[in-house]
Amino acid sequence: MANFRTHLGVAAAGGAVVAHGGWQAGLWTAWEALPLLALVALGGILPDIDADRSKAIRLIFNLLAVPAVVAGALLLQGRVASGTLLLACGALYLGVRYLAGALFSRFTVHRGLWHSLLAAALCGTVTAALSHRLFAQPDALAWAHGVAVALGFIIHLLLDELYSVDLTGARIKRSFGTAFKPFDWRSPGNSLAMLLVTVNLLPWLPPWAPLWTLLAQGAAFWR
Repeated sequence: MANFRTHLGVAAAGGAVVAHGGWQAGLWTAWEALPLLALVALGGILPDIDADRSKAIRLIFNLLAVPAVVAGALLLQGRVASGTLLLACGALYLGVRYLAGALFSRFTVHRGLWHSLLAAALCGTVTAALSHRLFAQPDALAWAHGVAVALGFIIHLLLDELYSVDLTGARIKRSFGTAFKPFDWRSPGNSLAMLLVTVNLLPWLPPWAPLWTLLAQGAAFWR
């Protein structure tokens, strides 16, 4: 499998191409292109958060802890005393950074369900919903954010499969087929649960028409 630096570098390069191409096609502005590049790069390391003690899991949960603290501060501000607010924000940070990370490691298996197209769809859906509902982004841009994360995720899966083929030795490694898969065949129950979570997010998504328009414009530009 590819290492952390390779995944991040390739995804960032792919994000740069997509962000610049969309800007040239008039799909978003130059300033809007920068977050898209970052989201593709983020998606490029997301699958490896199921690897215990990986750089990805430490980085991802560090990043998730920051918006958790901000959201907690906004919700509790004016409702509790300053000292209590600081304690609550500190507890949120530690809970997301360490407890959530530890629980995630405990209940996931490397190259399991998290290395699948279903997981890519879930991450893209969550991103689009958050962009639309929490950050009040325009419909088309919210979809672009979701597609960017899913694209980076898929780049990661494809890289893992490519690294499973040993061209010098003309052989296929045992890990081949464990990354780029629709869902985890070994855990149908967990796969069904992830599918249900994804489906339940549908009401929170932007209208679908801007997504089809975005994809059609993107395809036309790259022809």
